[in-house]
Amino acid sequence: MSLARLAALLADPTRAGFCTALLDGRAWTAGELARHAGVAPSTASEHLSRLIDGGLLAEERQGRHRYVRLAGPEVATLIEDLSSFTPPTGTPGGPPAGPPGGGSPAPRSLRESTRLSAEARARTCYDHLAGRLGVTVGDAVLARGLVTEEDGPALTARGRAWLTDLGAELPPRAGRAGARPVVRTCLDWTERRNHLGGAFGALLCRTALDRSWVERIGSGRALRVTPDGERALRELLGVELLPA
Repeated sequence: MSLARLAALLADPTRAGFCTALLDGRAWTAGELARHAGVAPSTASEHLSRLIDGGLLAEERQGRHRYVRLAGPEVATLIEDLSSFTPPTGTPGGPPAGPPGGGSPAPRSLRESTRLSAEARARTCYDHLAGRLGVTVGDAVLARGLVTEEDGPALTARGRAWLTDLGAELPPRAGRAGARPVVRTCLDWTERRNHLGGAFGALLCRTALDRSWVERIGSGRALRVTPDGERALRELLGVELLPA
C-alpha cells in the first residue's frame, strides 16, 4: 500500500476512531463500532470495508455476525505510534487528551474524563501493557537487566531465565525471520515515553491478565491493577505503584 493511500484511510475521523477502539486487542462487531462512533450501521459498514481492503483490519464472520479486529500487531504499533504525534490540547504545554480519531478534543463529560484518566494510568495497547503501568514495567525490566537497549531492544539471558522462573514461555517463532520481534519499544501516547511491545510485551500482558494481576475496567482498554498484581509487581520487578 502506498503511503498516500494509508494516510487517506486514517485521515477520516470515523475510520481513525475504529482503529483506536480496536487497540484493546479484541474483535468488535460492526454494530458495536457503529454505536461507539455514533454513525449509522450502513456508514460503519462502508468504512470497515475500506479498512479491510486496505489491510488494516481483518474480518471474521460467525453466522450473521461480522467481527473485525486489527490485522496484526504491526498495525497496532502503527496506530499507537501515530497517536503519539497527536498535538496536545487544553492547557498550553499540557498532555494530550487522547488518541486521534478526529483530533484530541478535551473531555466532553465526567464519564469521558474518567475513562481517559483510567487509560492514562493503565491500559492495553493491542496485546501489551501501556500507560503509566506499561512504562513503569518497561523501566523495571530494563533496570533489572531483563531487557537491554544497547544494540536495539533485546531480551537478555537473565530475562529468559526470569521468564522460565515465572513459568511463562515465548512463542517458538518469536524473533525469527518474518515473525514478530521478541522485544520492541512502542512510544506511549500518554506518557510520551516507551513501553514494551513485541512477543515479550504481549507475554507479560497475557500473564498479568491470566493471573488476575490486572483486570479490565468495563469493556474498554483501561486496566486496574489488583492487590495480587501489586504484590506480584513488587516481588518480581520491585515496582511500587503510586495511588491512582
